Amino acid sequence: MSVVPPRFSSLAVSFLLGLSPLQTYASNEWPQFRGPLGDGAASGLKVPAAPSETEGVRWKTAIHGKAWSSPVLSGSKVWLTTATEDGSELSLVVVDKDSGKILRDEVLFKVQNPQFCHKFNSYASPTPAVADGKVVVTFGSPYTACFDEATGAKLWERTDFVCNHFRGAGSSPVFWRDFVIMHFDGSDFQYVVALDKNTGKTVWRTERSVDFKDLNAEGKVTGDGDFRKAFATPVVTEGQGQPVLLSSGAKCHYAYDPMTGKELWRLEERAQHSASSRPLFWDGKVFFQSGFKGQILAVKLGGSGVLEESQLAWRAKKSVPSKPSMLLLDGSLFMVDDSGIASCVDAKSGETLWTERVGGNFSASPLLADGKIYACNEEGKMTVFAADKTGYRVLGEGQFESGFMASPAVSAGALYLRSKTHLYRVEAAR
Repeated sequence: MSVVPPRFSSLAVSFLLGLSPLQTYASNEWPQFRGPLGDGAASGLKVPAAPSETEGVRWKTAIHGKAWSSPVLSGSKVWLTTATEDGSELSLVVVDKDSGKILRDEVLFKVQNPQFCHKFNSYASPTPAVADGKVVVTFGSPYTACFDEATGAKLWERTDFVCNHFRGAGSSPVFWRDFVIMHFDGSDFQYVVALDKNTGKTVWRTERSVDFKDLNAEGKVTGDGDFRKAFATPVVTEGQGQPVLLSSGAKCHYAYDPMTGKELWRLEERAQHSASSRPLFWDGKVFFQSGFKGQILAVKLGGSGVLEESQLAWRAKKSVPSKPSMLLLDGSLFMVDDSGIASCVDAKSGETLWTERVGGNFSASPLLADGKIYACNEEGKMTVFAADKTGYRVLGEGQFESGFMASPAVSAGALYLRSKTHLYRVEAAR
């Protein structure tokens, strides 16, 4: 771990996610992957009971390229990234929130020799982040840039990070206080960095500490390092009176001091890799999804070093998503797994309360709004069901022209959906 002394303001940290007053958000903002608190929750959503291609669409704008990054919203703008399918051009797209008109469509980086990207992934999968008048976009290693939200001017860029994402990048940047925090979990290098949001300079960098134990008899890494990679986005929460950065890597889940990058504890879980979801926090516990063919790991806060099994409150294996992140409401965890199985788990005990087939294949994380869950599948179907721990109740279903890989966003009561081909604004009739 390397540390450059940062400059901090003496601002209080909120209880849930460690967001300072500089990073509180208005109701018309969806500033990062999975929204203001990174938990996929919104309120005041005003859409038809069954949004679809023909029901509730105010505007629909074609977006070129292949990209699974989610839209983020601030003020009057929607910020998106996209890329050519071969990864040779990486672009920023800005859309007017009210009209759907494209305000900016610019190639930021031209890449001569793109890294390999699996056809299931894209070269523009990380979601941008907006805070304090700045927008950070990244395409993974080594292409990250920061823009002025008002003028669109480039403030800084970083093209020096080294990481072979092996099957494509996925982790999104996170603003916290004066930092932009990012994961680089590749087949060759695995580390977390904090950048000064004003300059882009590295404040600290911490290497992943787990021993992957993946060397063969000749001392070579098995699977070309495939089991060392991850795609997860971190979150900052308040643990025992101090901010804690919760971070999932391959075969291990970590807690760091977000001010210095010091590792506070780690939980090793060698049976899974390719973690891609954001952790959740409730009632003194962190809920990690462990990745490919994964589990839910409910970790009690307060440990240190390498955690023992006793630090787990519970673990659950049934119908746990590998890619989509979970939702949390009133002590219940709701989820839809990759194969379209929805379930509800008691967050205190880990008991499965119900399981039901929604249908389809899922990569996008579901949205929770006003007691309803909006789940968009890869075939373009949206299913709306009740966030009810007593049972599964479908409230509406709608079909869109193309499938969904990106997670939905909400701003001022409207729903913003990015399909494989278009960006939609969906809302109830005025």
